[in-house]
Formats: sequence, C-alpha cells, structure tokens
Amino acid sequence: MVEVGASAAAAAVDARVVAELVARAQAEGTPVGGEGGLLAQLTKLVLEASLQGEMDAHLGYAKHDPAGRDGKNSRNGKRSKTVLTEAGPVEIEVPRDRDSSFEPQIVRKHQRRLDGIDGIVLSLSAKGLTTGEISAHLAEVYGASVSRDTISTITDRVLEGMAEWQSRPLDEIYPVVFIDALRVKIRDGQVANRPIYLALGVTVDGQRDFLGLWAGEHGEGEGAKYWLRVLTEIKNRGVKDVLMLVCDGLKGLPDSVAVTWPQTVVQTCVVHLLRNSFAYAGRQHWSQIAKDLKPVYTAPTEVAAFDRFAEFSEKWEGRYPAIVRLWTSAWAEFVPFLAFDIEIRKVVCTTNAIESVNARLRRAVNARGHFPTEQAAMKCLYMALMGLDPTGQGRGAWVRRWKPALNAFDIHFDGRLTAANR
Repeated sequence: MVEVGASAAAAAVDARVVAELVARAQAEGTPVGGEGGLLAQLTKLVLEASLQGEMDAHLGYAKHDPAGRDGKNSRNGKRSKTVLTEAGPVEIEVPRDRDSSFEPQIVRKHQRRLDGIDGIVLSLSAKGLTTGEISAHLAEVYGASVSRDTISTITDRVLEGMAEWQSRPLDEIYPVVFIDALRVKIRDGQVANRPIYLALGVTVDGQRDFLGLWAGEHGEGEGAKYWLRVLTEIKNRGVKDVLMLVCDGLKGLPDSVAVTWPQTVVQTCVVHLLRNSFAYAGRQHWSQIAKDLKPVYTAPTEVAAFDRFAEFSEKWEGRYPAIVRLWTSAWAEFVPFLAFDIEIRKVVCTTNAIESVNARLRRAVNARGHFPTEQAAMKCLYMALMGLDPTGQGRGAWVRRWKPALNAFDIHFDGRLTAANR
C-alpha cells in the first residue's frame, strides 16, 4: 500500500509540475511546440542534464567535487551544437574534458539528429514520400533544413537490414505460398516497366510471412530458369515443403515448382483469370460473362467444371475466342482447387491475400513516379513491407481466417502439416 501511495503521489507531483510549466509558458506567450517552444526548452534541459550525467560517469566525480583537483582529467568548458529533435532544432551545450576522451552517447560526436528523426524519415519514406517531400515536411513541421542527400543517406541504412531479411531462414513448410507481381518504373538508360515479384507464405500457425522480393527483367526475361533460381533460393533458406503455390499464370513457374518441390500443387488465381477474360471482352458483356463463368469455378468437381466450360465456350467462342483460349491454356493450373474442401477453396482460389498487400505497395510506388535504380525501388518496397508489420519481421496474424483451412489442409494432404510440427 505504501509503494502504491508513493507512486500515486509521485505521479501527482509530476502532473502538477507539468501543469505549472504549461501555465507559465502560456502566461509568457511561449508556444508549446515549434522552435523555441516549451517542448524544445524541455528537450534542451533533458539532453544537457543527460550529457552532464554521462560526463560525471566518465570522470568518476560530479561537477564541483574536490576530487577533480588532483590533476587528473577534468571538465574543460562546453561547446554549442544544434541538433534536430522531434521538438524542432535545439541548441545544446555539450561538456568537454581536458584530454578529449569523453564520448557522449545520447548525442554522439558529429551527430546532428536524434534517432527519432531518422525514424520519422524512414516512416515517411515507407509511405511513399520522395526525398524532396520529406525535406519539405521536416521544414514545415520541425522548422529544420534537411537536405535530400541527407534523407537519402538515412534511408540507405535500411539496405543492410533488407539484405539480412532477404536471406533469413524460413519455416520448413508452408501450407500456401502466393506469388504476385507489381510493375515499377525504373530508369535503366531509359524508364521502363519492370516487374517486382513478392512471395507471401502462410505459416502452419496461420500467420502471413513475406518470404522475399525479386526484381524481374524488362520484357520476356522471366521463364523456367528465372523461377528455378528464385524457388531454389527459397528452398535453400530452409523451406522443405509447400503444399500449394498460387500465382497468376506466370510463365515457366509450374515447371520450376515441379523441380523444386515435386509434391506441390500449383493453382492459378481464379480472380486473375476473370480479370484477364474481361480484357478481351466489351464492357457491355462483362456482367454476363462473369455470370456464365461462375458455374465453371464453383463446380463441385472437375468433370462438372469441364461441362460448364463447354457450355460457356459454345455461347461465347464465336464472339470472344481469346477468352476460351485463355481458360483452355490455364486449365491444368485452374482445376486443382476443385478437388478440395470448401474451406481450402475460399483461400486458394484467389491471390487477394497478396493483392491487398500489393495495393499498399503500389501507393508507395506511385507516389515516386519512377526510380533511378533497381536498388532504390527495392528499398522503397522493403520499407513499405516493414511498415505493415511493427515487429520488422514481415509477419502478421491471420489465425482467425486461416484456422479452418489449415485443418482441412492437414487432412487433404495426408498429415504433411502435422508431420512438420513433430
């Protein structure tokens, strides 16, 4: 009871002190925020007190202590420096010692920004702001001038973390892996659309796990050899088994999956098939085509789906033969999910799970227009991905949505999930 009472009293004293400071600032016409405001003044006091404490610890005695008169190292005045803080630019006095051995930590030598400012820059960059926009934001909100080169230097610090993330060990088994692409404009001699592929796995615990990002080539650079390299990299990072891989008919991917994980089922995204179908049809026919295709992808069996597709072909092939060819060429990768339980169908017949992530990534990309290099594009996308997960691991919980499907997966795939947890 005594401890609780003391804690409550301390909190009350702190509240009174803060209230007095705010009241005094208002009476004197001092703003709370901005340069020279109350927050900046308090930040100055806290930083300088901390620096004095670090100097006391470095020398082994406090200021004005007679122990400092024995001829050993001692204080040697102060030097002024301005640091950028969340409260704006703050001028502080940094203590010095005679033999220049003092190495402050809270504001290091040559440091001109507190770490919180770097975090703000990274957060703004992850949301898609350009270096110029971030510089303008810092000037407007914090009254500080930070050059574009400085902002670029701050964001470059994530490159090491990106390399570690891209090569980190992965789980041994994933029930489902989704692969999708988004187009990014990259200047390589001239501005060109380049695909950036994202692989998203669902763990046995129902979490999403971003496995990595890979830059594709402009034009027809991707094929079986490209995908074999990507999948081999994922396998070498510890993935021994993938039950299903869902994609958007990426050329060469099914053959490479068969080489990497022979038991893996490759499933074409049904939503992508529908969208691609609409690309060949007049807008006035979209609703009817969607209605006529629904019995195909909701059929109870592959045989029933084939019968419904025959009916669709008879009706539409004369007007839109390209749609029939599209579904015919994708049939082998379209039909696997028809053999599964309804719970599995709900989660594997579409790449919406990964497309919702791509929507966030596209906002970050579109804000930039184009990128000067592939590395700059990858850095932006990596920061956007990490912004989706505060832990910085690129994971997120989907337990509630995935639990029924995971149980159905384990039954359908003869206990391969259960075996992985032993």
